Amino acid sequence: MHFELSIINGKTVSDIIRAHRADCLDVVRDAYLAHARGQSVNPDSHFLRFPEKPDCRIIALPAYLGNGFQVAGLKWIASYPGNVQRGFPRASAVLVLNNYETGYPFAILESSIISAARTAASAALAAYWLNGRSRRAHSLGIVGTGFIARYVYDFLIDTGWEIEEVRLHDLSSLESEKFRTIVCRPEHHRTVTVVPDVAQLLRASDLIVFTTVASTPHVTGPTLFEHNPVVLHISLRDLAPEILLRSQNVVDDVEHVMKANTSPHLVEQQTGNRSFVTGTLADIILERRSVDRSRPIVFSPFGMGILDVAVGKWVYDQAVAAGQDQRLSDFFYETVR
Repeated sequence: MHFELSIINGKTVSDIIRAHRADCLDVVRDAYLAHARGQSVNPDSHFLRFPEKPDCRIIALPAYLGNGFQVAGLKWIASYPGNVQRGFPRASAVLVLNNYETGYPFAILESSIISAARTAASAALAAYWLNGRSRRAHSLGIVGTGFIARYVYDFLIDTGWEIEEVRLHDLSSLESEKFRTIVCRPEHHRTVTVVPDVAQLLRASDLIVFTTVASTPHVTGPTLFEHNPVVLHISLRDLAPEILLRSQNVVDDVEHVMKANTSPHLVEQQTGNRSFVTGTLADIILERRSVDRSRPIVFSPFGMGILDVAVGKWVYDQAVAAGQDQRLSDFFYETVR
């Protein structure tokens, strides 16, 4: 038996995902469906925190995915918000993939890009299914114009969304302007504007993306959503419980999202139940549950390790097939017993 270990760097990961966003979205869909059928193991994430750095954390997300994937793995992702002021990204990550039969690791991949891509693919998948299987929006509003927002925007555009107007808001107007000039593709839209007032953005947008670093709800007015938009609540802690209680709520996994004071978790603590949850995204895809435009539709995904493992395995297969991995044949030393 061979015990080779493949190293796949960030550029290779990025090139593969950028060239095949629709395929990446299909991988995420298949992972959700496998999870819904009980063909996965997705334990709780484990948080390493530091008393002297309360805003920093490193998170371990272990997972196993069957249903054709047959792979286990672990994402180890650090979040250091202060990095942004230093001029480099907040998050850094690696993904280790393990052989299901032997347990031996067979690949290590740069994973901040995989993490962003699986998050964005999940958002684009949800937008399609919650928008009546349509890829059209009059106005896209993005609250928080950082790294994840860029990936969500790119996945929407590159999977065929037609969006007339784009509105951008960030606590840093410089970040919003940078997003408008560097990330947005004006040829795809009638207008792209930076909006200093988040309430104005919310009222004017029928597809809303939250990708902030908020730790507590900062949007509290249910009337801001009276026009019943689709809300991709990626950052999980932006919306007050009152908003979710007046909305149709779709999650990735009910158990996982009800922790760490996410907005859904706050609703559960306030009401003592989970009846406000309409269902999971897999329930919508499998037509076990349905949503309509009579009330706002809010998608709150906690983020699951199975998505990292699924996208990582897909990237690994593409890289190996193209000879783009760096392979170590002698990484493991004592392999005979």
